Amino acid sequence: MSRARDMRAARRAAQFAKFRITELNLVPLVDTLVSIGFFALTTATVGELSPVVPGVRLPEAHVGATARQQLTLGIGPQITLGGRTIMSTVDAARARSNDATQPLLVPPLYNAMRQAADSIRRVTKVAGTEPLTVPLAIQGDKSMRYDLLARMMQTARLAGFRNLSLQVSKQDRSPSPTAAPASGAP
Repeated sequence: MSRARDMRAARRAAQFAKFRITELNLVPLVDTLVSIGFFALTTATVGELSPVVPGVRLPEAHVGATARQQLTLGIGPQITLGGRTIMSTVDAARARSNDATQPLLVPPLYNAMRQAADSIRRVTKVAGTEPLTVPLAIQGDKSMRYDLLARMMQTARLAGFRNLSLQVSKQDRSPSPTAAPASGAP
């Protein structure tokens, strides 16, 4: 009986020999997975990346590029230009343009910005008709109204500044352990 069993086992072994894998090499598979993981981690963006609106050209930053000097316009209870107080925000909101073609112009701020622009032009040797390349950073209070911001930006544009940037403070979005849960009320 043992001979019959041996013959059956030999036939079965011959029948299934074509399906037998003699060697399974996992090294290339592991190398591929490690490479995919490496590239995924090294090319992942840090922080949040919002979609770019069509038609908007974002500024570029290069490592090792020299920082450019910028003029700062602060809009809080007082409007400051380069650390010097120009006027109060209330006075800026009430100010009326003295140019009928430019209704958003704030005359006292325009005069201060024009003086700063002329000073920058003298230092950088830029003609009076050319726009300035020195950036104007606008730091607005978060409770500032958009109509006032539009007037400030238009006044800066008319004074010769073309490179405007709005500065914000990046906040950590992780919930703090002491924060109260949000209510469902609007």
